Amino acid sequence: MNHILLLEDIPEIRAWLKALVKQVFANAHVTECSRVQDALAAVNTERFTLALLDLGLPDGSGVDVVTALREKQPEVQSVIVTIHDDDEHLFPALQAGAFGYLLKEQSRELLVEQLQRMSQGEPPLSPSIARKVIAYFAAHAKPQASSAALLHEVSLTERESEVLLRVAKGFTLPEIGVQLGLSRHTIADYVKQIYRKLNVSSRAEAALEAQRLGLFGRN
Repeated sequence: MNHILLLEDIPEIRAWLKALVKQVFANAHVTECSRVQDALAAVNTERFTLALLDLGLPDGSGVDVVTALREKQPEVQSVIVTIHDDDEHLFPALQAGAFGYLLKEQSRELLVEQLQRMSQGEPPLSPSIARKVIAYFAAHAKPQASSAALLHEVSLTERESEVLLRVAKGFTLPEIGVQLGLSRHTIADYVKQIYRKLNVSSRAEAALEAQRLGLFGRN
């Protein structure tokens, strides 16, 4: 992450987020913006690898920047950092193309951990947000073939199924490692393998697949 766009209108919070970002991505250059229009202008003139975006700005919503990045720099990972945890803010942001959604109320340590996990290809989602996404997919899931047949279809091992279920439930990699008696790095390897087999790239998609495979009904 060598060039990061940071959109936050409150100076104190912007400085706090910048310090947090530099803790995770020490060598990154950070472009700071306090308004949507400034961020949109930066999208037109600079190339980014990561964007951390607030939602409620004086001149609009960070979702507009997510949309612009998806259209003009689709390789950029856009992460919402906000106080809003309701469906009315969450799902439009994800539908616009946000890669992650973090709540400012989280501890600094947890935010740092969430951002660090991006290097493993894992979308940063606050635990409560992950649960909302999972609940949404579960509520909208359509009846499918038997779970046993589907599990055979994608060739998941029993261990991979156990890991997938816990990923879908919103547990972090260290938490899954403790539950299964494995190291975090081993769990990360399992997650990569599972994502490859299921042809998914996010925790939200993995949750949908876990629902489709009938894993939520297992002990």
